[in-house]
Amino acid sequence: MHQIAMQMPDVDASFTPYYCDGLLELARRTGALDWTVLGDKLGERCLAYLRSHELDVDLRGCRGPYDLVVTCSDLIVPHNIRSTPIVLVQEGMTDPENLMYRIVRRLRFLPRWLASTSTTGLSGLYDRFCVASEGYRRLFIRKGADPKKIVVTGIPNFDDCAGFLRNDFPLRHFVMVCTSDTRETFKYENRKEFIRKALRIADGRQLVFRLHPNENAARAEREIRALAPGALVYPAGNTEEMIANCDVLITRYSTTVFVGLALGKECYSDFDMEELRRLVPLQNRSSARAIAGVCAEMLAEGRRRAQDPAHTRRHSTRAHRGKTYRGIVAGLFTGTGA
Repeated sequence: MHQIAMQMPDVDASFTPYYCDGLLELARRTGALDWTVLGDKLGERCLAYLRSHELDVDLRGCRGPYDLVVTCSDLIVPHNIRSTPIVLVQEGMTDPENLMYRIVRRLRFLPRWLASTSTTGLSGLYDRFCVASEGYRRLFIRKGADPKKIVVTGIPNFDDCAGFLRNDFPLRHFVMVCTSDTRETFKYENRKEFIRKALRIADGRQLVFRLHPNENAARAEREIRALAPGALVYPAGNTEEMIANCDVLITRYSTTVFVGLALGKECYSDFDMEELRRLVPLQNRSSARAIAGVCAEMLAEGRRRAQDPAHTRRHSTRAHRGKTYRGIVAGLFTGTGA
């Protein structure tokens, strides 16, 4: 989100961690959602990033209304932005279409977030949806997203994977394992078998584990030490640079597999590998600029609507009359290149 905002120097941009409202907000305040992107742990990480870069923070968009909202997820669309034009930007890989996905798709009264990111793009509450690749465009259309709203732009954190080759991570030619927060998000994982699989693939080569930032690091490290005592374990660090230096990448449901595929690494994933190759984000080194162009088009369209009082549509035009154009970039900055 920051990269997109930097491509729009004339826009008065404000930022907020991803947030919710209503009953979900009540649940969040009790700590029941701390394992999600709505929790305080990742929210504080986002705020630390915003403050370190001296960006304007408007928690929960309270200073609105704004002329445009740019967000990384439509699983939850707070009511205070629903009368504003919205540009949705794909954050990363979407979850598998499992049983919960099929239940939510059949029983439309259920909230989409029950199926996690597998229902990304299905709210219809956005004006444009900027996606990583043509493969993802076809995927979202197959799921039911409006093809007229989807724009293939690439996504900023994954549009220049070759750039990660320039790094000072000291290790080379190892087998890299990126874990997932499957258990923390109440999904089943046989972690012992996953570690054994990594050992089989490594076949004596150096194993390096990069732990998911949302998982229980102490538990994960104990499990790794018990089965792979010679492995190196990194609870933090630049994951993409580590992948750039490895020979083999092993994942389960991690977007980081796209870095490995883009760099021609030998990759393993619980997803179908041929499908993943079709989904690899564009390596155009310009996705932030492309998304900013989509945002500029939306702002220009809002200006035209504001000049035509007879024009009616889903979005209210109150936010556009007699004020300087402002944009709110609402996002969660949890990646290394945010």
